[in-house]
Amino acid sequence: MSEHNTGGYRTADVPVHGGALRCGLWGPEDPAAPVLLAVHGVTASHKTWGLVAARLPHVRIIAPDLRGRGRSNGLPGPYGMAAHAEDLAAVLGAFEVESAVVAGHSMGAFVSVVLAHRYPRLVRSLVLIDGGLPLQVPPGLSDDEVIEAVLGPAAERLGTRYASREAYRSFWRQHPAFARNWNPLVEEYVDYDLAGEESGLRPATRFEAMREDTADLNRGPDLRAALAALAVPTLLLRAPRGLMDEPAGLYTQAHARCWEGQLERLTVRDVPDVNHYTIVMDAPGAGVVAEAVAAALVPDAPAEPGGPSAVAAPTAPR
Repeated sequence: MSEHNTGGYRTADVPVHGGALRCGLWGPEDPAAPVLLAVHGVTASHKTWGLVAARLPHVRIIAPDLRGRGRSNGLPGPYGMAAHAEDLAAVLGAFEVESAVVAGHSMGAFVSVVLAHRYPRLVRSLVLIDGGLPLQVPPGLSDDEVIEAVLGPAAERLGTRYASREAYRSFWRQHPAFARNWNPLVEEYVDYDLAGEESGLRPATRFEAMREDTADLNRGPDLRAALAALAVPTLLLRAPRGLMDEPAGLYTQAHARCWEGQLERLTVRDVPDVNHYTIVMDAPGAGVVAEAVAAALVPDAPAEPGGPSAVAAPTAPR
């Protein structure tokens, strides 16, 4: 395992099947420090977690670029929730972590649930950030139709070439999710999310990784089995607005509360005034996530932070 240190932030390359997984690291290097394993979304990277890390300076944060993304984009498939869970277990083993709180954003939440099922000794509790429950899509859709329904322009972006880094920044500055929420973290995230030469820059995520993973989290068996066996305290933080800042979030409140009623270890909490991205990549969303992680790291504490839930009374889904 090789490491590169720049101030408080550093990176490490961890051997996994087929190559090495790039990991972003924040916080103390003391092996006795509390550990957060932070897992990003379907077209994202470990740079998602910078604002959360800044709010948890005493926590040892390990945030991999998942297989097929970021600086792990050279890793081949197979992809899917189980494959990513195997990689995450290898990462925790490389850092000699016996047990961690695991936070997953978007697709990272699905991976986190499967990790907890396959490696229960490694996961003490889960913080799921706008992900981890079955998608709300009509039955019978093809994989491509599911990608279009859930990801839309995010999937189209992977096939686009950009003339310069500034052109890519311009795309994101105009994105509805960030038009009113641009900040230095987002710019750093956007700059990191490019591969290739200046004459032909493209997003780092492999299209085939995104496609295979989206199909697996929608219809694969691993997620359903993991949810059915959910055995650790689990908090779902729900964004009321979606990927394009639209009023309909990834999950309706009724859908999330229905699953809360079915799963004894699941608690649902709404995070007001955030969308699918800003729940973790802007204030105050990142502050709520950090609060939830800090609460989960307290020995024998429930995953939900103190105070009343922002969720309204349960509503039966129709």
